[in-house]
Order: sequence, then structure tokens, then C-alpha cells
Amino acid sequence: MEKNLIYVVDDESDICDLIQTELERFGYQVATFNTGAAILKGLKQQRPELCVVDLGLPDMDGLTLVGEMVNQFNVGVLILSGRGSLPDRVLGLELGADDYLTKPFEPRELVARVKSLLRRIHRDDVVNAVRIARFSGWSFDLDSLTLTSQTGEETILSTAEANMLVSFLKAPKKILTRDQLLGDQIIPYDRSIDSRMSRLRKKVEENVKDPKIIKTVYGAGYMLTADVDWES
Repeated sequence: MEKNLIYVVDDESDICDLIQTELERFGYQVATFNTGAAILKGLKQQRPELCVVDLGLPDMDGLTLVGEMVNQFNVGVLILSGRGSLPDRVLGLELGADDYLTKPFEPRELVARVKSLLRRIHRDDVVNAVRIARFSGWSFDLDSLTLTSQTGEETILSTAEANMLVSFLKAPKKILTRDQLLGDQIIPYDRSIDSRMSRLRKKVEENVKDPKIIKTVYGAGYMLTADVDWES
């Protein structure tokens, strides 16, 4: 992953140019693309820290693209789109996007959201140089975002899932509220927490209907019940 590298995909070249100019003013490296196919090709060659994604692309549905980015390339995603309906916003977040900004947008707000997302990504990159957490028979590698079971089966978590898991790993046996799990996300869509929790539980729980590792504390939040050991 190339630090401070941001990919922007939008079918309107003037919007790509505007975003690139604004982000480069703050020291970010920016590469722009006009189609889903083009940015997917770029991701195979070099992985950025964050992708800014328009949903109205000429060659594929933007939500489909978001799903591929999250599941195949494990990058942060900020959706920037004129599709501002609640179902679109909720679906985008449920697919693993980290934030959603509607057009028309204020460039300064876009930069603020990018900074916020990258702070969250960087914050979990420096946990005292300790890179692997072990809990309840699982191990989690913070560098590769790889979750490994006792049998050696590996799963790469999305950025959103990894951020949530790290929050629990840094505070075992403590109740975390929904606001704490959202961190400094600017617009907290509560249903995104439910979706991320569901996806994370499917990966670590033997029975998601009766979770033992990440429990719901009704009226308060969620708690990781396991002890956590850290290794460098």
C-alpha cells in the first residue's frame, strides 16, 4: 500500500481535475480514472490508501465497483456521488465504503473527510509497533488485515471491518458504544455499524445467532469477551 496515495474515479474529467488539484494542495499523491475498468487495472498495479468513487460510471455500476474494491483490494473507500438517496447511501456503507458524500460538494469538506479517513487508517498502523493480535484461537495481522483461524484458514478483512476489530482488540472486555465504534466518521449512519458488525461476526463467530466472542450489551453497546495477546 502506497502511503498518501489516493485514487479518484469519476466519468467527469473536470471533477477529477478539481479533486486532484485540491488534494495535491495538501500533499497527497492523486491518480485519476474515468471508468471502473481503468481504476481496477490501476489497483492491480499499485494499491492506494483511499479511493474516491463516483457511482455514475459509464461501464459499470459504482456500487458493484465499491464491493470489488473492498473485497478484492482492501482499500479505504469514500463514495462521492449525485445519488444521494438514503437507500443508496446505506447500501454503499453496507458494502464496505467508509464514508459517503453527495454532489454537489464543497472541496474543503471533501478534503476534511479524506483527512479523517486517513487518520483512522494511520491510527491503527501504529499500535506500539505491535502487529499481530491473538484472541479466542484467532490471530489478526494489522499489516495485511489478515484474520487467521486455528486451522490456518485466512480471510482478509475490509478496512471498515478491520477498524472495528482493532477497536475491540485495543479494549478487550470493555463495552464500546456505537459512537466509539464509529470513531470520527463525520456523518454516522447507524445502520453501517449493524452491517459491519454482522460481517465481522460471520468471520469470527461459530454461531452468529449466539455470539460468544463479540457480545451485544443491550442498551449500551458491544464487548469483546476474549483476552488479547499482542506480538510484534
